[in-house]
Parts: sequence; C-alpha cells; structure tokens
Amino acid sequence: MMDIDNPTALAELTAAFAEYERAFVGNDVAVLTALFWGDEKTIRYGGGENLYGAAEIAAFRQGRGAGDLDRDLGRTVLTTFGRDFGTASTLFRRRSTGKTGRQMQSWVRLDGAWRIVAAHVSMLDFPFPETAETR
Repeated sequence: MMDIDNPTALAELTAAFAEYERAFVGNDVAVLTALFWGDEKTIRYGGGENLYGAAEIAAFRQGRGAGDLDRDLGRTVLTTFGRDFGTASTLFRRRSTGKTGRQMQSWVRLDGAWRIVAAHVSMLDFPFPETAETR
C-alpha cells in the first residue's frame, strides 16, 4: 500500500518548497539551480519558454532579471507518494502587477536531497481567488 503524505517526507518536501520560494523571490540563482535535478531529462515549461535539461534551465535563470518576483501564494497543495516522490501545486499573485499564475512541480529525492525534475508555470486570465489562503 502506498504511503501518502508520510509525515517525515511531507515535512522535508515542505521545507524544500519553502527554500525554493525564498530563492525565487530573492532571485538566488545558485539555490534555484541546485534545487533542480542536474540532468538533461529535467523539464521546465514557463510562461514563455520551454526548457529541456538542466543547462537550459540554468541559462534561463542566469539571464532572467530580478524584477517582478515578489508574490503571494494561495491554494498550495503539497503531496508525497512514498518517501521519495512528491508534487507541489500553487496559485500565485504577482505583487507588482496583480497578475495571477499557477505553478506545478514534481519533486524526487535523489542522493538524499529533494530536487525538482519537472515544472510548469503559466499565467492566467482571471483574478487571484481572494478566498484563497495566502502566505
């Protein structure tokens, strides 16, 4: 039987997701790069780019500006499946523009550390749900 939301695994994934969010908002490119699996099979679909492999993702991070990164999260759902795989899904609102987006990540524990192996980010044409809990 699959162990869903094992408390230890979920706490670890929650900490890794929080580290990602801190690094994202702070534009800490080194930490963001380290949190993605360093492999050619890693994928990140963004708002205007399709990135295949850790090298393309790292190059995107290096070239991206630090503007418009502050955001509020809402309706965040983290789920672990077993002790080594999990997903993170969240809505976000850019503080500077009020634009709403969504983000999904697949995380895997590799060599003892949680890494993103696939990610998707897209912007939406509807407002951030005001009833959503934000952090």
